[in-house]
Amino acid sequence: MTTLMMILGIVVFVVGLLISIAWHELGHLSTAKLFGIRVPQYMVGFGPTIWSRKKGDTEYGIKAVPLGGYIRMIGMFPPGPDGRIEARSTSPFRGMIEDARSAAFEELKPGDESRLFYTRKPWKRVIVMFAGPFMNLILAVAIFLGVMMTFGIQTQTTTVGKVSDCVIQGSENRTKCETGDEAAPAKAAGLLGGDKIVAFNGKAVEDWSTLQTDIRDNPGKTVTLTVERKGEQVDLTAHLIENQVSKTDGNGGYVEGQYVSAGFLGFTPASGIVEQSFGQSVDRMGDMMQNGVESLIALPSKVPALWDAAFGDGPREDDSPMGVVGAARIGGDVFTLDIPASQQVAMMLFLVAGFNLSLFLFNMLPLLPLDGGHIAGALWESLRRNLAKVLRRPDPGPFDVAKLMPVAYVVASIFICFTILVLIADVVNPVRIS
Repeated sequence: MTTLMMILGIVVFVVGLLISIAWHELGHLSTAKLFGIRVPQYMVGFGPTIWSRKKGDTEYGIKAVPLGGYIRMIGMFPPGPDGRIEARSTSPFRGMIEDARSAAFEELKPGDESRLFYTRKPWKRVIVMFAGPFMNLILAVAIFLGVMMTFGIQTQTTTVGKVSDCVIQGSENRTKCETGDEAAPAKAAGLLGGDKIVAFNGKAVEDWSTLQTDIRDNPGKTVTLTVERKGEQVDLTAHLIENQVSKTDGNGGYVEGQYVSAGFLGFTPASGIVEQSFGQSVDRMGDMMQNGVESLIALPSKVPALWDAAFGDGPREDDSPMGVVGAARIGGDVFTLDIPASQQVAMMLFLVAGFNLSLFLFNMLPLLPLDGGHIAGALWESLRRNLAKVLRRPDPGPFDVAKLMPVAYVVASIFICFTILVLIADVVNPVRIS
């Protein structure tokens, strides 16, 4: 049964992956057609074509390997300085440029001269290239907000999980009380496991982050805690002391290895599935975006640990880069967890949303062959043509992105090597959840 659920989870993730890819390419396709650019192909996947159908100018199809997708637009690059689109050169770098230019004009038909990508104004090309990643961003935001506001997410609550017996400084490497330790204020006040704190000094509290801040901001003060206990509200008096506690990240979580002096009550909050308000969901979505950007920037620094995890005896870190295979395995793990079905669905949706957010951030890198590279080229063209107009100089014409193809091949080679490394790590030492 576990194996069957694992396979089902993987299949569900792959379906979500294909929908995400198709959604991305739909952004490019719809805007390209809006601006009159001819699009001969719209394909989901790579490799041999499994199914296709032609409608109008475009062939729509699904290919065998669900690891990406593409649309083919006529005239991605302008002709060379001599106006030719097919030329041969003994220089390998020049050959790359000419091959890219020639491929951009494949399937050119009479009348297509006015339907070429490079002939569109730079702002239109920016929209076409941005539309794909933007579709992934829309999908990620919609799923994240939907899950947080309907299913809820695992979060710390104002319900007491466990009351500490004594006061222990956060930097001390121990959890057991010793002779001479002061009793924890929560225990002295009579706080019990299962109590739900609903007010702090008469002010209603609805989430752990607010309660945590109230406690930490009042060292040395005597406060009134209103708790719900067995259906009744009870007021307790606690004298908060100043103690060395873990530094927080502003969202109720802790920063490992960093400590501050603050008010201390002495209990561990219980965790539970809590539906988020729209404002809370937006705040968490903003944190996810920030974490995503930081993770992307930190990607090169994670390669050594990833190499050790793949070829050495190093552990696979929880925040280690993960590819499609690793994400699919996580999807399988989700369906084997002993949790309610609704939470399995929520976790799977979160996984697909995270994949879409990563697609958006990754594709916005200003490097060819990524969408961000084409956007950067269009913006540079717009800048230099407008600058020439202001300075009353001759129009420099379209920026020849094809000249950057040698760089694009280097970037693509690095991406391929990194993808292979991640694939090996995902197979031999995968990230797992339990």
